[in-house]
Amino acid sequence: MTSHTVHAFGDDALGHDDAVALAARLKRGEVSAAELVDAALSRANKVNPALNAIVLLDAAAAKRQALQVDHHTIFAGIPSFIKDNTDVAGWPTRQGSRAIVAQPAKTHGAFATQFLAQGLIALGKSALPEFGFNASTEPAFAQPTANPWDTRYSAGGSSGGAAALVAAGVVPIAHANDGGGSIRIPAACCGLVGLKPTRGRTIPDDKTKILPINIVNDGVVTRSVRDTALFLAGAERHWQNPKLPPVGWVTQPSPQRRRIGLVLDSVLGHATDTDTRAAVEHTALLLEQLGHHVDIIPAPASPIFADDFNDYWAFLAFLVSTFGSVNFGKGFDAIQMDALSHGLVQRFRARAWRLPQVLYRLKQTEAAARQLTAQYDAILSPVLAHTTPLLGHLTPEQTFDELMDKLRQYVSFTPLNNANGTPAISLPLGRTSQGLPIGVQLSAAHGAERILLELALELEAAHPWQQLYQQRTTLA
Repeated sequence: MTSHTVHAFGDDALGHDDAVALAARLKRGEVSAAELVDAALSRANKVNPALNAIVLLDAAAAKRQALQVDHHTIFAGIPSFIKDNTDVAGWPTRQGSRAIVAQPAKTHGAFATQFLAQGLIALGKSALPEFGFNASTEPAFAQPTANPWDTRYSAGGSSGGAAALVAAGVVPIAHANDGGGSIRIPAACCGLVGLKPTRGRTIPDDKTKILPINIVNDGVVTRSVRDTALFLAGAERHWQNPKLPPVGWVTQPSPQRRRIGLVLDSVLGHATDTDTRAAVEHTALLLEQLGHHVDIIPAPASPIFADDFNDYWAFLAFLVSTFGSVNFGKGFDAIQMDALSHGLVQRFRARAWRLPQVLYRLKQTEAAARQLTAQYDAILSPVLAHTTPLLGHLTPEQTFDELMDKLRQYVSFTPLNNANGTPAISLPLGRTSQGLPIGVQLSAAHGAERILLELALELEAAHPWQQLYQQRTTLA
């Protein structure tokens, strides 16, 4: 790696452990929650000046929680962060936007309650781009969130702050959510595991569950598959959607060999770049060597899907702009929204007449997904059409048309799972020629997270991915 690599791993209480290992050490009495919180706070203060991943740090609250741990919870005493588009009682929710005059939330949001019920101690809020609209965490009014593997590069978005903190070793697990790839994209950029659950698997936010199509799902980013698997099992113990089959705690691969469809290029015809294609093809070969059957298949959507999804995305920006004072409180000023948000609002106003057909076609993607997953147990694809860009490539301060063209050529694979509601996971199974992580995506049928986690555990064992502490250079 380069002198631009930043991490906080060391010989403190957190060490190099993932959340599962830390939970085991806590139960054995080898370490205390207070020691873990102190180590995480020290690490945060050490690397955040280089990463710009934290928008709120509440050390006093975290230390108080560390003394009141419920040791019956699965992640009792493990430090973490919550993304700054989710309410936590006593903390403001800024949504990455200067348009909001945020006041402390009166209560936890529904998912924050589900998240914290597992015993995780939130140290503060992680950064995101405005309203989660961008694929890089570059707020117009603040410093961009840097990738700890190389701080010249993007950490992805919209859960870029969460991903940077986990990859850099500040915490082992952090909240993320995904409305078009916002768990999987930063996971791919930062070398993490990022599972977007099935629509409705975790408790939906009150603001998103009333939308005509709820494309947003909450979850986590982690450094190991087992952390993601245990989190999902814990979330399910707190609340289980009766309309979905239970996942349970997935601890090992399945002996069953799977039929897997391989998609290499996007529905838009943009060719996947060389490094990314090589990572996906290598994963396909590895799956075949493990005994799975892999078929190359065409992209499972029509070219009009991208326009439809972008129109729906623009519709959401219009709702934010129009009803901001209702959703985000008095003082909301739409004029202060960034250029990307304004451009999306203008796009919707020019194309609003298309909305009924857009909604119809997007809803039809769910039926198409059911047909495809009747033939294949999982679909293998890139997470992104090209490797992680430099900071500034996706800045919202460029013209709207320039940014949208770049996003179309970059975010080509993830939005389909948000539209059709299927689960998908990003795994860091590749590296660029410069040594940056490349994410590979597996998706499956509605409710089939168990299949994804079983395959992910098998791939992790067959091709372990490097962590930042295994790199030689650090500025921390």
